[in-house]
Amino acid sequence: MGLRNFFDRVEPHFERGGKYEKYFPLYEMVESFLYTPKTVTTAAPHARSYIDMKRIMTYVVMATIPCILMGMYNIGFQVNTAIETLGATGWRVWVLETTGIGFNAANPMVNILHGALYFLPIYITTLVAGGIFEVIFATIRRHEVNEGFLVTSMLYALIMPPDAPLWQVALGIIFGVVIGKEVFGGTGKNFLNPALTGRAFLYFAYPQEMSGDTIWTPVDGFSGATSLAIAASDGYQEIVARGTTWMDSFLGFVQGSIGETSTLACFIGLAFLLTTRIANWRMIAGCLGGMIAFSTLLNLIGSDTNPMFAMPWYWHLVVGGYAFGLVFMVTEPVSGSHTNMGRFIYGALIGFMVVMIRVINPAFPEGMMLAILFGNVFAPLIDHFVVQANIRRRARRHV
Repeated sequence: MGLRNFFDRVEPHFERGGKYEKYFPLYEMVESFLYTPKTVTTAAPHARSYIDMKRIMTYVVMATIPCILMGMYNIGFQVNTAIETLGATGWRVWVLETTGIGFNAANPMVNILHGALYFLPIYITTLVAGGIFEVIFATIRRHEVNEGFLVTSMLYALIMPPDAPLWQVALGIIFGVVIGKEVFGGTGKNFLNPALTGRAFLYFAYPQEMSGDTIWTPVDGFSGATSLAIAASDGYQEIVARGTTWMDSFLGFVQGSIGETSTLACFIGLAFLLTTRIANWRMIAGCLGGMIAFSTLLNLIGSDTNPMFAMPWYWHLVVGGYAFGLVFMVTEPVSGSHTNMGRFIYGALIGFMVVMIRVINPAFPEGMMLAILFGNVFAPLIDHFVVQANIRRRARRHV
């Protein structure tokens, strides 16, 4: 009660006419983070629902917890395994040696703690750098700091390489917040996914730090290609030949970005989002259908020169960032389609595009990031044609 009374006592100073009114977005951000917003609808009609924006964003962040835990475990496992063979130096090694934690890759808790030393600096940098620009734009425009940034910051951190330079992490999230969202008016008005916009900027601006075989396990002298890179050069059968089974890929014991490697962790989050009705199942079904249909077609066509034609859909599902993008990016409501039929088409377009990029375009072995951004661009057009088709169909009924 003491903290609540404190907020009630200082609130007039931040409201219009108060001496700190220009800092109201900062006050509102802290107050609404700790307590349920007091603003309510004052005029009819009323839509009664237990869901508000804060609860939606909280649910999405909760859905990422399995990916966070598995991501930290996998980073620690990969790094500890490499250290046992090659050795390593750096402040993280000093921390683990000083605290007596060590580098035992067979100990799950050691792996998680070691992985946290990579994930937490990236997430904290993302939160601080992006949060500053969120507050700046909210202050200038005199509106509240939207809770959507909590989701953006978490998703952005989970799609970063584990040893990404922190200054690049900060630059990417600033680009995503400003160019991907705020220049269009802020949360709810952006047509691109801000987290993917920032990641795409870094991918093209600093390809050496964002792609290649040496960035996924940050140990000097270690090189480990992702499963997609192996499949693109030698075929998906070579993934198994090098000791990585489909189940390893499904569980997440592979090279990759922090939170994208475990399909199982992503599906646990998906089950939670579908149960709470935060994610729209039509987008999921469309994306899965588009991916399965097009990859199966390419399997039937075949190619003597491109080994990716032979990769079946169930391998596309578990390699790269497909599962993470399917669960947390495709279902993002602002930048996706808003009509029911449009959601099927939007999802199918992304599923089709990710396979096309992975298989047909040898320059981009991943594909999911670009496919989703491509879908974002076409989402308004898809909804337009769906609405127009509905209008024409209803007009025919009255002729």
